[in-house]
Amino acid sequence: MEIPEFTLGSSFTDEQQTFFDTHGFIRFRGVASPEECDNLAKALDTLSDHWDSEGRDKVLGIPIQWGRKPDGKRYVQRYAYSSHYSPAIADFCTSERFEPVRQLCGDDARLAQTEKDGVVVNDFINDEGSNWKRLGWHTDGLRDLFYLTLPEPMLNVGLYLDDCPVEKGGVRLIPGTHTQGFWSMAFGKAYFLDHRPDPREVALTTRRGDLTIHDGRLWHRTEQAELSGPKSRRRTMYMAFVDGPLRERTESSGTPFYHQLRGLVAGRSA
Repeated sequence: MEIPEFTLGSSFTDEQQTFFDTHGFIRFRGVASPEECDNLAKALDTLSDHWDSEGRDKVLGIPIQWGRKPDGKRYVQRYAYSSHYSPAIADFCTSERFEPVRQLCGDDARLAQTEKDGVVVNDFINDEGSNWKRLGWHTDGLRDLFYLTLPEPMLNVGLYLDDCPVEKGGVRLIPGTHTQGFWSMAFGKAYFLDHRPDPREVALTTRRGDLTIHDGRLWHRTEQAELSGPKSRRRTMYMAFVDGPLRERTESSGTPFYHQLRGLVAGRSA
């Protein structure tokens, strides 16, 4: 399918709302400027260095995914709760420009900064030191099952810090699966283990500064890049907007089983 060239305004147009309601995802061009992308990338590098110096392996109970650069220095490849630890990232994520996105989730929706996995940043790169190259099929509703609740309203909002053409891999999603029943969402595919292409899937290609939104109940995966080395790098910041009971995590929170499974599978597929 062809993904329209939408622009994010102060509210969703009827065309944008219809597209999202039908397919469960949408893409907006140029929501962040090149300068903002540079500042976010610098903030992430600073946070990575800080967590490395502290010897951290977890944040609020969620494991940090580490990789190693060619010089042997380790760096973060999956940041959880990035806005909770970085004022610069928090300032960007709470910008008024995201108000129409929040309203899309619900009138009482909020940015999850210390809930779920917070503002997550993925730094995918296809090289020898990387432990974060791809991720198998999953929905974001699985974590709710481990909190013994049915999947709650959730939007994953992705801000791209790098261009992401098809050859860089990236998100593959199955349009319309956000309307599936509970059984299909829970058992339709082998979570994280299944990397096989689906004939229904769509490649969510983006340019630096683009914003994408997908419903948390949508089936999606991350394809490994055909390129290798620095040319394969894809950094994406995911802001989760939620509408449901407040479930904040702390430094003493335990590691949910689904993260243990994700970490095991990511290590095997690296």
